[in-house]
Amino acid sequence: MANTIIIDPVTRIEGHAKISIYLDEDGAVADAHMHVTQFRGFEKFLEGRPFYETPGIMGRICGICTISHELASAQACEAIMSVRVMGTARKLREIANYASLIQSHALSFFYLSSPDLLLGMESDPAERNIFSMLATHPEIVRDGVKLRSFGQRVIERIAGRRLHPTWIVAGGVSEPLSDEVRQEILGEIPEMYRIVRRSLDWLKRILDDFQTEARTYANFPTLYLALVNEHEPVLELYRGRLQFVDSTGTKVLQDFHRDEYQSYIGEATEPFSFLKSPYYLPMGYPDGIYRVGPLARLVVTPTMGTPQADQELAEFRGYNHSSSFLNHYARLIECLHCLERMEEHLQDPEILNKRVRAHAEANVDEGVGVTEAPRGTLIHHYRVDEQGLLTWGNMIISTNHNSLAMNRGVAQVARRYVDSDNLTEGMLNRVEAVIRTFDPCLSCSTHAAGEMPLQVSLFGPDGTLLDEARRE
Repeated sequence: MANTIIIDPVTRIEGHAKISIYLDEDGAVADAHMHVTQFRGFEKFLEGRPFYETPGIMGRICGICTISHELASAQACEAIMSVRVMGTARKLREIANYASLIQSHALSFFYLSSPDLLLGMESDPAERNIFSMLATHPEIVRDGVKLRSFGQRVIERIAGRRLHPTWIVAGGVSEPLSDEVRQEILGEIPEMYRIVRRSLDWLKRILDDFQTEARTYANFPTLYLALVNEHEPVLELYRGRLQFVDSTGTKVLQDFHRDEYQSYIGEATEPFSFLKSPYYLPMGYPDGIYRVGPLARLVVTPTMGTPQADQELAEFRGYNHSSSFLNHYARLIECLHCLERMEEHLQDPEILNKRVRAHAEANVDEGVGVTEAPRGTLIHHYRVDEQGLLTWGNMIISTNHNSLAMNRGVAQVARRYVDSDNLTEGMLNRVEAVIRTFDPCLSCSTHAAGEMPLQVSLFGPDGTLLDEARRE
């Protein structure tokens, strides 16, 4: 009997990964790992560039998380400039961020995960996709396409392009909002409310059918990390202070400033993956496991701060927050919140103010930017020389934060569902599905931490291991 089961590639995620399931002598699952097999070293790309160019460069790290990376990068640049963006420019940035979360959450929920939820985890893999859902659930597919398209159009209208815009700049944004665009977006929001509410209704109707999955899909106590508002206890998606809580929502320590992140977050590496594995430093590695993302944000913050989302949050509180399966539910609640905040900002007369950018040189040699991306907390950290050229950069991407939890999650699901004597595709899809609850973005998240450990294995045509090399 083979002692390893390989899932390669992991499907319906952004980027490239495989999963190895390791069996013991009796054929039972002993462990499992997710291997991220691609590498992109954006920190090195930045070195030698003027700091004010970095938002435009970092926007190209990913076609989904463009806005998030531009925002975190711009915040880091503004710390170097000793400038803080407030007023209209901040609200415009927040609108773009809300649109980014909506389009990304729609992609994850409708395109990537709904086939599992509506067609079945063990349905025919050739049919388990959004295209087959056109025949069985056409109204849900249409809603998903419309919601994602709305988020993309908002970005295109206010930022000039839906993909890799250069509108977010160090010091603010490059162009103000026109009243015509404001009215166009406001006119579309009511339909988006209806779509999100319909989606919440059908998801809540079927949640009871997935109680087993909820009990086993990365269901274990961890810490949670998210931004919190600097002034009031409400959900913060753009800029604030960082907060760790435990699985009950109890604070682990007082809120801390983004500049202090290295005092609380360590970065480990594993030989089987290009994905860094951050951990809560006071608890050590790997005991300091924590999660970020939609579920984490709803655990960390006591209220959404908007009426419709708060109503849904009250109902959400009755579920088991230790299970990453609840990320699906949390994404829809966040979409509702983003629509409410977007509408609120667009109805503010000051949103049309023409003063949307501050100008300054580098005034200090280091800056940190932190925002909430669709998949969770995103950190950019830069250092510059006397000419304002970048000498060093470090990023902790949302998916990095979830690395330890994803690996523990695939092992948990594999132990529950994988039977090596009667192996089925549906069993392996369930292992993949726990990864999809985290919605990893691997193009964003594969970066170096010093000299990363690396293991290279050479296999012959018959699968025999011929040679192996390891860099520690």
